[in-house]
Amino acid sequence: MTHSPGFLAIVNDAKTRVKETDVNGYKQMLAEGTPHVLVDVREDNEFAAGHVAGAVHMSKGIMERDIEAAYPDKSTTLVLYCGGGFRSALAADNLGKMGYTNAISLDGGWRALKDSGLPLE
Repeated sequence: MTHSPGFLAIVNDAKTRVKETDVNGYKQMLAEGTPHVLVDVREDNEFAAGHVAGAVHMSKGIMERDIEAAYPDKSTTLVLYCGGGFRSALAADNLGKMGYTNAISLDGGWRALKDSGLPLE
């Protein structure tokens, strides 16, 4: 997908402030038993078409509104993914602004996860 320069500018700005991991880093978290919540921040239709087994769906459009009710402990490790790692970076940045200290954007997103060997639904 080709993204507009303005969108890429805000994503690149957000990425200067957020923690990121890739699929291998996420798999390492799983192997080590690191407690976390995997959050799919894509739109409803994207989630319905396929997602990582066990992922919680909270789209970027509603995350900021609903996250505190769902996960009031702001030290909860939240691993966020979208299609490729751009919207998840924006979401992680906003969560940081809301006081969440362990929001991690998964670089590569769904495109990398669906080829990762992890169970999918």
